[in-house]
This record gives sequence, C-alpha cells and structure tokens, in this order.
Amino acid sequence: MTEHSPLSVEEQRLLQHLRSHRRRHRAQRQPTLEVMPASTLTWGQRFADKVAATVGSWRFILLQSALIVSWIAWNSQGPNQAWDPYPFILLNLVLSFQAAYTAPAIMMSQNRLSEVDRLRSTNDYEINVKAELEIELLHQKIDLMREQDIRKLEEALLNLSRFMESQAEGLKPR
Repeated sequence: MTEHSPLSVEEQRLLQHLRSHRRRHRAQRQPTLEVMPASTLTWGQRFADKVAATVGSWRFILLQSALIVSWIAWNSQGPNQAWDPYPFILLNLVLSFQAAYTAPAIMMSQNRLSEVDRLRSTNDYEINVKAELEIELLHQKIDLMREQDIRKLEEALLNLSRFMESQAEGLKPR
C-alpha cells in the first residue's frame, strides 16, 4: 500500500485479510458449495434431500394422484366391496401420516440449503468488498500515473518554451 492510498488503515487491513483469505481458500481447493460431495453429508441430510426431491417431483404428484383416484374409485363401487367406505377415513389417515413425515424431512432439506445459501452469500459479499477495495487502489494508481504524465508534459512544454525563447532571442536583429 502506498502513502497516498485512498483507503483508510482499516480498509487496508480488511483488504489484506480478504486477499489472504481468498489465497487460503484457493490453496485448500475445497469443494464448492454447489458440488458438495454426498460423502460429507450425514445420512439424515442425504435422506431428507432424497425425500424432498421425490415428493417435489411431477412423477410423485402424478403417481399419488393416480393412487388416490384408484383408491376412491375402488371404494366407491359398493358398500360390500369397500374396505374404506366414504368419507375415506383410512385414506385420510394415510395422507395425514405421509404429510406428518414428509414435511419435517422437506424442512430439514430446506434448512440445509438455506445454510448453503447463507455461506454462498457471505462468500459473495467478501468477494465484492475485496473487488471494491482493489478497484479503489487501481483508480489511485491510474490517477498517480496521470499526474506523473501531466508533470512530464508540463516539464517538456516548459523546456520547449525556453528553447523557443532562446531561439527567438538568437534571431532578433541587433
């Protein structure tokens, strides 16, 4: 960092910390959050993800709808053949049981994904802060280079003016 840095001491420390943090992160070559290997997840996390993926699919919705329609059709044929007559209390119990167990599994999966999203947004924030500080430093370096170029041009113009004046004095008649 230069003496003329537009960054405060605190910002310079933060930038150094973020730079070293990114270097360590790259050196560890940790798996990214998007492709986290299944081996790092617990059995419960893998199970919750599978339940959420299954219950949240069109295949499951269509299959369950077909089963419910079949159940109702079979038990609506007549009172002698119905093992779950209208109002389908057993069907209601089965669906309540399914909802009671799938809802917590889906919530566990969602909570884990929320944690992954929180880590990803924290990482994005750190990258954005580092980028902002780096851009400020680049602006400062470019401004310094422009100032140096302007000074060199002013010196060259001054030297050229002196040269022209000396040449003009040499051409004056005596």
